[in-house]
Amino acid sequence: MDLEFILYEKRDHVATITIDRPAVMNALHPPANEELDRVFDDFAADADCRVAILTGTGDRAFSTGNDLKWTVAHGMPRLPQTGFGGITSRFDLWKPVIAAVNGFALGGGLEMVLACDVAVAAEHARLGLPEPRVGLMAAAGGVHRLPRQIPLKVAMGMLLSGRQITAAEAERHGLVNEVVAADALLPAARRWAAAIAECSPLSVQATKQAALQGRGRPLAEALSEVYPAVSRVFASEDAAEGPRAFAEKRPPVWKGR
Repeated sequence: MDLEFILYEKRDHVATITIDRPAVMNALHPPANEELDRVFDDFAADADCRVAILTGTGDRAFSTGNDLKWTVAHGMPRLPQTGFGGITSRFDLWKPVIAAVNGFALGGGLEMVLACDVAVAAEHARLGLPEPRVGLMAAAGGVHRLPRQIPLKVAMGMLLSGRQITAAEAERHGLVNEVVAADALLPAARRWAAAIAECSPLSVQATKQAALQGRGRPLAEALSEVYPAVSRVFASEDAAEGPRAFAEKRPPVWKGR
């Protein structure tokens, strides 16, 4: 795959996706958005890839969101159908994505983190949605996802003032799963990815689908809903392999079918 602004590596069932525009603090312009869209398409289609890590080059920024200097020169960018970073409006990706927040995650950068399933942050990271300070708003899902993921008053305080929070605050409010030293960030993200990759890929995808599609529904309705990925799990070879491997005291060999 021909990429200029994104680094993309696959190893041991894990795809690592790195935004590579450090000169602009990994802000995204249309070509970078388009590349991320293609990369996430490839990740979704690759049966050998079970989980992805999304991060940025360097230790200053995960991403500071939309490249405002590009916007000033060219006008408001058009996003791919899958949203900012190719992920914020991608509602059919059931493989888990882990955000490794290596610095500032602001605006669209935080919106990408909010669209991920697990987040690990470096101690120096700062997160926020400063769009109102530049006459914009967090329209790539931030205004909706943030109040769903942290307490309402905390979310509204951030949304209305553009206030940034530290990694420690983000962990306290449940916005990130773990905070680590900067040099331990990628190892921590890979540890989470390895733990997920050890599980049945079909079970993981069914779990994500049911959790997200059932979220916000009354419990009885969520329990009675038929989720396609869940139906696939119980009809799969892996559903027989897991108990068999447990009984035989050996690691399971997942086939993803």
